[in-house]
Parts: sequence; structure tokens; C-alpha cells
Amino acid sequence: MSARTVPLHQLAHARTGDKGDRASISVVAYDPAHWPLLVDQVTEARVAGLFASRAPTAVRRYLLPRLAAMNFVLDDVLDGGVNDSLNLDTHGKTLSSLLLTLPISIDDKETP
Repeated sequence: MSARTVPLHQLAHARTGDKGDRASISVVAYDPAHWPLLVDQVTEARVAGLFASRAPTAVRRYLLPRLAAMNFVLDDVLDGGVNDSLNLDTHGKTLSSLLLTLPISIDDKETP
């Protein structure tokens, strides 16, 4: 059995929300059959590593198995939030795009 690597966006879609300096990123599998794969590989540690340049003080993952979804809450990643930041994207709406670049290892037999 051989494996290949695909970006997360081939297996799921995402949406970002914000509140103050906290971002919330939901990841939803296109196919519920890929849910266990995403649970195994889209972890708090990997997400924290992917967002290391934004220096989150905490990354928490909440699993929603009935929806084949998960939600990540990242603290202190919006440079203070809408009212405090000179950052071009103070709402963090594009952060979901970064998360969707996360490499996922998948069996060749599975089709994203």
C-alpha cells in the first residue's frame, strides 16, 4: 500500500471567524469517510506549527463527529484584533486558506 501527500483543501473546506484577538477555524470534510484521517492528522500540534509565525498562545481543537467537522480556536493570532491591529487582515478571514495548505498523507486507493 503506497501513500501520497495532498493539501487539506482536497479533503475538506474551512471557514474562519474572529472575536477580539482569537480566531476560530472550522474544517469540514467533503466526504465523511475521510473524517478519521483528518482527526489523526489535523491535530492541535500540527495547526500550532503551521501558525507558528503568528505565535498563538493556545490552540484548541473541538471535534464534531456527527458533522465530520472540527473547530480550532487560536488565541492571540490577530495582532490584537480589528480595533488594535494595523494588520491588513485583522479579521483573520484568510487564516482558513493557510490551514487548507496543511499536507495530509492519504492512501493511493482513496480518492480526494
